[in-house]
Amino acid sequence: MSLENRAKATAKNVEGKIQESVGELTGNTKDQVEGKAKQVEAKVRHAAEDVKDEIKNTIDE
Repeated sequence: MSLENRAKATAKNVEGKIQESVGELTGNTKDQVEGKAKQVEAKVRHAAEDVKDEIKNTIDE
């Protein structure tokens, strides 16, 4: 597990949530969509780290 990669993914998720919220407040659909996209990217990064963890655990057993 890469703690650094997970931290980056979490930061990307927070950034996306903020951007989406700002977009909702201002009525800017571009910011809303970009914010949601960043959140999806963060979920994918977390999932990739989960897969890496599972592979490492399987090898270590």
